[in-house]
Amino acid sequence: MASLDRSSPLPLWAQLAVDLRRRLLEGEFKDRFPTDEELHETYDVSRQTVREAVRQLTLDGLVVRQRGRGSTVSPPVLEQPLHSFYSLASTVRAGGIEERSEVLAFESRSVDSEVARRLDLGDERVAVYVERLRFAGGEPIAWDRSWLRMDLASGLIGADLSSGSLYDLLALRCSVRITGGSERIRPVVPSAPERKLLQLAPQVAAFSIEREAFVEQTPLEWRRTLIRGDRYSLLAQWPGGLAPHPNSLA
Repeated sequence: MASLDRSSPLPLWAQLAVDLRRRLLEGEFKDRFPTDEELHETYDVSRQTVREAVRQLTLDGLVVRQRGRGSTVSPPVLEQPLHSFYSLASTVRAGGIEERSEVLAFESRSVDSEVARRLDLGDERVAVYVERLRFAGGEPIAWDRSWLRMDLASGLIGADLSSGSLYDLLALRCSVRITGGSERIRPVVPSAPERKLLQLAPQVAAFSIEREAFVEQTPLEWRRTLIRGDRYSLLAQWPGGLAPHPNSLA
């Protein structure tokens, strides 16, 4: 826990909010957020300072304040713009959250006709298969299954996939860079095993994302991702001044 600098021009409540945010994102308050009285005693600041710091965390969506029940932690929701290709690892890190992956499978393997068609493999029914459970902080947020063309991605075999972007490793180890692609996103009700894997509550839905990535005209990757609906949102933006279509929903 960082001590507060009483000689700093930054108000104590703001310093306290910064330190509490850090501890929140590191998963320290996963089970319970401290009461105002506990924060008052721990940091040796006034109750008003504590209330203002917690109010800021509430405004930031990190804490939920309930009358008579104190404060509880509200995990941050990652917001993903849809205007370009993106990396989940970069999105998580941009939110100030620790990012890592648990590699469930990483090998060359025979594939079925659907994967062969997606990757345009012809009679060569072998691809690099990568299966990862992706984490944001201490919680699993997504389950990734990627199939990549062997002729373009064989250099990945043996790489450390415990954190970071698969595409960064493709560029580093295989000199391959994504030039285009597409995604199909739809809401789904996860199965019981999928809920267990992602630690999802019964009432929470998820997004199913199918991604195709290309190098020029050659398909490189087909990826299927299941991502938690309570920790992830999609953002579409339009240019300023763009008028809605007359038939669009208001």
